[in-house]
Amino acid sequence: MTTANYGPSPLTCFPLPHHQRLCFLKPFIQHPQIEVGDYTYYDDVENPKHFIKNVLYLFDFIGDRLIIGKFCAIASGVQFIMNGGNHQTDGFSTYPFAIFGQGWEHTMPSQWPYKGDTVIGNDVWIGYRATILSGVTIGDGAIIGAHAVVTQDVPPYSVVGGNPASVLKKRFDETTIAQLLRLRWWDWDIETLTRHLPLICGHDLEALLHAVNADVATTSAKSD
Repeated sequence: MTTANYGPSPLTCFPLPHHQRLCFLKPFIQHPQIEVGDYTYYDDVENPKHFIKNVLYLFDFIGDRLIIGKFCAIASGVQFIMNGGNHQTDGFSTYPFAIFGQGWEHTMPSQWPYKGDTVIGNDVWIGYRATILSGVTIGDGAIIGAHAVVTQDVPPYSVVGGNPASVLKKRFDETTIAQLLRLRWWDWDIETLTRHLPLICGHDLEALLHAVNADVATTSAKSD
């Protein structure tokens, strides 16, 4: 009797046993302001434990979060600039006098600049040394080019690049994107996902939809 294989455990630190530069991030991240989904990996040319060093200006007194979805691929040197790196810009000076005290503390603002959480969707590929600024939301299935500087939200299944990053193209037409967002294959149980991997990795949407509908019909028949 054989045991079915459904991929590596998402809690495996190094899913490629002889390749210690690539890790699943979830087991490594213990920071209360960082959330990482299953199977998201980080590949670093030196040491994957460097990831946390690339989440910059993440301060507990500000409270913003970095939220990364499932099945994301993050390349070496990707940096996240969190809200703590922002300065006041509405006055004549951007210098943070207040933090040094000793007579300057009375310039403390009522609230530090805050653009919200940084949210990375599911199945997002972030290329080498890309930089993601605070408060940005990157949609599911997006691709971020190497060295891109992402300053604003990225629509799902878009390819962006440059500084500041702009949309270069959409990966699929709008109808296909809408259908993929409804499918949300990354939320399927691992057995179903594994069974349909050839279709998920392919480009025949009709075949994928047909397989999903067949699953639904089978499940419904079993429950009757």
